[in-house]
Amino acid sequence: MELNTIPQRLRIWFKSLHFGRSSVDTRYALVEACLIGILSALAALWLKKGIGWLGGWRIQTAHQFGAWLVLPAVGLSFSLLAGWILQRFSPAAAGGGIPQVKAALARYPIPLSLRVAWVKAIGTTLILGAGLTLGRRAPTVHIGAALAAQLSSWIPTSPEHRRQMIAAGAAAGLAAGFNTPIAGVLFVVEELMRDVSDLTLETAIVASFTGAVVSRLLDSADLNIPASLLDARSGSFSAPEIPFYLFLGALAGILGALFNRSMMFSLWVNRRSNLPLAWRIGIVGLLSGAIIAFLPPFFQDNSGLREFLVYGGLSWQNIAIAFVAHFFLTILAYSSGAPGGLFAPALVMGSALGYLVGDLAGWLSGINSESTYALAGMGAFFTAVGRVPVTAIVIVFEITADFNIVLPLMVTCAIAYIVAESISHGSIYEHLLKTSGIQLKQQETPRNDFLNKLTAADVMQSQVETLSSDLTLDETMLAVSRSHHRGFPVIEEGKLVGIITQSDLASLSQRSPQTLLKEIMTARPITVKPDTSLSDVLYLLNRYQLSRLPVTEGSKLVGIITRTDIIRSEVNHLSQGTQRAFKPSPSYVAYQTRSPSVGKGRILLPIANPQTAPALMKIAAAIARYHQYELECLQIIKVPKHIFPSEAYVNTQESRKLLHRVERLGRQWNIPVHTQIRLAQDRAEAILEAIAKQQINLLLMGWKGNTATPGAIFGDLVDTIIHKAPCDLILVKLGSGLNAYPNDLNQSATWLIPMAGGPNAQRAIELLPGLASLYSRVHSPKLWLCQVYSPATSTLDCSLLEYSTDYLRNNLSLPVMPIAVRSRSVSDAVIRLAGEEQCSVVMLGASREGLLQHAIHGNIPEAIANQVESTTIIVRSAY
Repeated sequence: MELNTIPQRLRIWFKSLHFGRSSVDTRYALVEACLIGILSALAALWLKKGIGWLGGWRIQTAHQFGAWLVLPAVGLSFSLLAGWILQRFSPAAAGGGIPQVKAALARYPIPLSLRVAWVKAIGTTLILGAGLTLGRRAPTVHIGAALAAQLSSWIPTSPEHRRQMIAAGAAAGLAAGFNTPIAGVLFVVEELMRDVSDLTLETAIVASFTGAVVSRLLDSADLNIPASLLDARSGSFSAPEIPFYLFLGALAGILGALFNRSMMFSLWVNRRSNLPLAWRIGIVGLLSGAIIAFLPPFFQDNSGLREFLVYGGLSWQNIAIAFVAHFFLTILAYSSGAPGGLFAPALVMGSALGYLVGDLAGWLSGINSESTYALAGMGAFFTAVGRVPVTAIVIVFEITADFNIVLPLMVTCAIAYIVAESISHGSIYEHLLKTSGIQLKQQETPRNDFLNKLTAADVMQSQVETLSSDLTLDETMLAVSRSHHRGFPVIEEGKLVGIITQSDLASLSQRSPQTLLKEIMTARPITVKPDTSLSDVLYLLNRYQLSRLPVTEGSKLVGIITRTDIIRSEVNHLSQGTQRAFKPSPSYVAYQTRSPSVGKGRILLPIANPQTAPALMKIAAAIARYHQYELECLQIIKVPKHIFPSEAYVNTQESRKLLHRVERLGRQWNIPVHTQIRLAQDRAEAILEAIAKQQINLLLMGWKGNTATPGAIFGDLVDTIIHKAPCDLILVKLGSGLNAYPNDLNQSATWLIPMAGGPNAQRAIELLPGLASLYSRVHSPKLWLCQVYSPATSTLDCSLLEYSTDYLRNNLSLPVMPIAVRSRSVSDAVIRLAGEEQCSVVMLGASREGLLQHAIHGNIPEAIANQVESTTIIVRSAY
C-alpha cells in the first residue's frame, strides 16, 4: 500500500499550489536544462556503443561468410526490423529528426515524447548497425528534444518554457554527439529556433555545456578522426591558395544544391511507391548492403563513424569512390524514412571533396595541405546542405581546436552558401517540411504568438474589489452578494494574504456567522508579476483550474487577471486583421493653458461641436465642482494622414475662442481649468494620448445618437474610446425635449436610473450628486430607481434596489422612489417609463462589453438612447 501512495503523493506535490507559485521561474528551467544535457549524453553513449557493437558483428560475420551474402542479408533484416518498430510504435521517430524538431519549435503539433526517444534510439542503432550511410548526430538531436519535451510535461513549467527546453534538448543532443557545445547553441539559434532571447540562450548554453562535458567523460562523442586529417597545422593559408578555396566553396555549393534536389526527387519517388515504411527501409537496406559488398573493403566499416576513414592515405580514386558512393547511398537511405541523420555524411563528403581539390591544388601550385582543404570542405559541404554557415564553421573549429583553419573555413563556407542559395533557396530541412505540408516563414509568427508578447499588466484589471481579512462570514456574504464578481483577493494591512470565491463560500453553510475571513480563505494563493507573459498566465490558469490570478509586486496587489480578460485580448488581436493598417503619428500640442493643480482628480472634456459644447461644459463643470476635480478641455484639429501633426500649419483662432468660454466658466465656478489644442491624424488616438499624459480620471464625451459608420455602434471614434480608454467614461446624448437636461433647470424634473448591479451602476450612482448639483433646491429633481425583472421570476430580489435607495437618500437631499417592473425587454420597459414620466434624464451604467455589443444582439444602452427624448447619460467605470 505504501508503494502505491508514494507515487500518488509525488503527483500531488508536482501539481500542488505550493509548487505552482514558482512554476514559471526560470531557475527551474536551468535545472531542467542540466538534466536534459545529462540525458542527451547518455543517449549519445547508447547510440555509439549499440551501433559499434552491431557494426562490428556485421563486419566480422561478413569476413567469415562472405560480404556478398552477409551485407545484403543483414541490411535487409535489420532495416526491416527497424522499419517495423517505427511503424508499429512511433512513426514520428522516422527520418533524421531535425525537421521534426524545427516544426515543433515553430509550435506545430509534432509528437515529442519518451516513446519517440526510445523508438528513435532503437531504430537508429539497427539502421546504422545494418550499414546504411547515415549519421547518428541528428537522431541524437531528435532524442534530446524528445526527452526534453517529456521532462517538461512531468515538471510544471509553462508552455513557452517547454518550447525553450525542447530547443535546449536539441542543443544538448548536437553537443553530446559532436562534443561541440558552442555549435550546439548556434545550431539552435541559426537553424532551429532563430531566437536569441535571454531564456533561449541561457537554457541552450547550460544544456549544451552539460551534454558536452558528460559526453566527454563517458567518451560518447569520439569522432575517430585520423591524425592526418586533424594535422591542419602543417598546412598553410596563403594568397596563392585563395582561388583554390574559392573553387572548393563553389564546387561544394553546386554539389550541395544538387544533393538537396536529388534528395527531394528520391523522396517523391518513395512516396509515390505506396510501400509501407518497413518495406521501404528494408529494401533500401538490402540495396545498400549489396552495393557496399562490391565496393573496396575499407567501405564496409561502419562502427560509429566509418565515414571519417576517408583520409589522405587513400588514393584519389578511392576518395572519389567514397564521395560518389556516399552521395547516392545517403540519398537512398535518407529518402526511405530511415532514422538517421545527414550531419556525418555531409561532413565526410565535404572532407572527400576537400581532399580532391587539395590534391589538385598541390599538383598545380606545389603546396601540399590536403588536410586543411579536407577540413574546409567539411564546413563548405555541410553549409551547402544545411545552409548554416556559422554552425558549420564552429563545428569544424571545435573538432580541430585550431585557429589556422578558421580563415579557410570562412572563405569556403561563405562561397558555398552563396552558390547553393543561388541554385536552390532554402536548407534541406525546410524542403523536407514543405513536402510534409509545413510552411515556415521567417517574417511570420504563429497566430497565438501574441500571448508571449503581452504581459499580465497589459490586460489585467487594475481596479480590484478586495475584502479585508477581518470581515466576518456574514459581512463577507453581504459584500459578495452586492458584487457581480465571483472571486475576491483578501487584503491585510495593504498586503495580499489570500483569496476567496463564491464556490468557497457556498461550502461554508455550517460555519458560524462570526467566523473571520482569514480562517476560511485560501491563503498564499498563486500570483503572477506584472511582467509575466500572457502565455504563462494562461498556463497557470489551466494547470491549476483557476478562474483568476492576482497580479502582485512583492506582496502588494496591483491588479487581477481572469480568463475573460485573456479571451477579450485574443478577440482584440484577431480583430486587428480587419482594422485599418494605417498607424497614425503621435498628436502634437499646438496650444495649451495651465491652471494650479489641486491633485484630487481630473476630467477630460473633448469639444468638437460648438452647438453642444455649452451643455457639455455645464455637465463636466458640475461634476468637477462637486468632486473637486480639475477640468481639462481638449480641442482636436484633424490633419491629413500624409502630413505629420508637428509639421502641419493650422489656424487655431476659432478653437481658442471655444476654449476661452470654458476658462470663463471655470473662473465663475472656481474650478481649475486646463486647455489644449492638439493636431492629430486620428481623433481617438489623440484623446487616448491626452488621457495617458494628463493622468485623467474621468472622460466626458458627447454623442449624437446615431452613426453612419458601417459596423460601428456609437461611431468609430466613440467605439474606439469605449474599447481603449482606461479611465471612467461618461457618454452624453443630449435630449431633444424642452425639459431635457441641462436645457431648463428652473422647473422640476424627473430622472430615471435603471439598476442592473455591478461597478458601472454603482459608479453612475456615485456621480449623481454632482450631476444634480446644477439644479437649485427649489427645483431639485425626483429620482426614479428602476429594476426590471423577467415575468418568469417568481420571487423578486430587491436587495440591490433597496441598498441603492438607502445610499442615495443618505447622500442626497432628493426624493428617491424605487420601482420594480416586470417586462420581457429591459429597453422597452425603460423607454416606456421615460415617456410616461416625461423624464429629463435617463442614466445608465454599462460595461465595455455591453456597450460594444451590436444592437442586433440586444444593445440595451444604444436602444434606449435612440428612442427617448430625454438626455441619456451612460457611465462605464474604469477597468
